[in-house]
Amino acid sequence: MNGRIDQLLQQIRQLEEELRAELNQRSQVIGFTIRGRKVEFERSIKQTHKRLKLSLWRWLGIRPVNLITMPIIYAMIVPLIAIDILVSFYQYSCFPIYRIKLVKRRDYIVFDRHQMRYLNIFERWHCVYCAYANGVVAYIREILARTEQYFCPIKHARKVLGTHERYQYFLEYADADSYHQQLQQYRDRLASEE
Repeated sequence: MNGRIDQLLQQIRQLEEELRAELNQRSQVIGFTIRGRKVEFERSIKQTHKRLKLSLWRWLGIRPVNLITMPIIYAMIVPLIAIDILVSFYQYSCFPIYRIKLVKRRDYIVFDRHQMRYLNIFERWHCVYCAYANGVVAYIREILARTEQYFCPIKHARKVLGTHERYQYFLEYADADSYHQQLQQYRDRLASEE
């Protein structure tokens, strides 16, 4: 990679760190702390949440279309669970063979939004469903990104939307000289990741 691209990537990483720090400060202003996997709210925040909670009947009255579309939306849970199981099996059976560091599910599938007491039972269920669905997709994406880094760390000729964060470090399209020279380096990085 050239120096300008490396410099821009470093700036992006620095901005991401600043954003994480700012979001952490915001959580303290809002009135919650995280202890392990549990979110603890200040007493006044708990009271406010309870006061702002929509009753189930009022919520259903606002959006009755939710009841109609719920079976369609929640039917996706079946393929999500199936692909979660299959990709996990793939990772646990193949990654050790290739010395690729395993992806930790718990880093991608996070259940904590249901702890907010201003959500009624349906809203909480939606949050659990969305956390699982998006978490599984992110988990699978990281497993496939590591797979791609091992077998084919080459960028596409055309611009691809929504690439994983490993993609930006891949070799340029048609860079034949670098491919065979650097492929083992890409594989070694996978083995040494924390």
